[in-house]
This record gives sequence, C-alpha cells and structure tokens, in this order.
Amino acid sequence: MKAVQIVFLFFLTVPFVEIYLLLQLGGIVGVFPTVLLVVFTAILGAWLLRRQGFATWQRFQANLAKGEIPAYEMIEGPILLVGGALLLTPGFFTDAMGFVCLIPQARRKLAQYVIEKQLVNMQAPFQRPTEKEGNVIEGEFKKEE
Repeated sequence: MKAVQIVFLFFLTVPFVEIYLLLQLGGIVGVFPTVLLVVFTAILGAWLLRRQGFATWQRFQANLAKGEIPAYEMIEGPILLVGGALLLTPGFFTDAMGFVCLIPQARRKLAQYVIEKQLVNMQAPFQRPTEKEGNVIEGEFKKEE
C-alpha cells in the first residue's frame, strides 16, 4: 500500500473507532465521567508533551554544543508534535497513540527506523554514477566569448 492510501484509511477508520469506544465507555460509566476522562487525558497529555519536548530540546542543544549532529532529536521533534495533536483530539484510541509517541523508548525506536530505513535510502540518488549506468564522459569546458 502507498503512504497516501494508508493515511486515507487511517482518517476513514479512526473516527469510527473513536465513536465506538466513547459510546461503549459512556454506556458503562456514564456520560459525565467519560467527558471528564477525555478532558483529563488531554490535560495529562499536554503536561507530558511539555516535559518531553523540553527534554528533547535540551538534548538537541547539548548535541549541538558538543559538535554532534542531533539526528535523533530532529526526528523526535515531529513525533512529539504528532503525539501532541493526537492527545488533544478527543477520544481514547488517539490518546493511546499519542501517549505511545510520548514514551521515550518508543520514540527513539521510531526515530531509529526513520533514520536507518528512510533517510539512508534517500542518499542513493546523490551517489556518483558507475560505469554500468551508461556512457559518462567526464571533462571540463571553457566558454569563450
């Protein structure tokens, strides 16, 4: 499946899952506790997002101060952003996915996957051509007017 199809499927199915979970929990504990639980998870998520965001920012600055490339931190930033958006979306399924984005070990694994599988493959177009790729003649030219 292509990435666009996966995102489309995600946006199509998640609202149905959220409505189902909200109705089931509302039927068990009632409407008011369900609303309070949704608000509580949003507040807790915002607090955790702030803490994790500051910790990632401090690691980013520390790596820059040491002269190292903060590769993991540059990938973890958008993961935190997505996690925060998921936590502010009302519902329990999106909250669960948002909390997973805030777990440092899970975020590190996802960042490692992105760096190793996605970004490393992007370097291939910038490699020098080999002799198998056709008739390449290297040389210099000078334009005379």
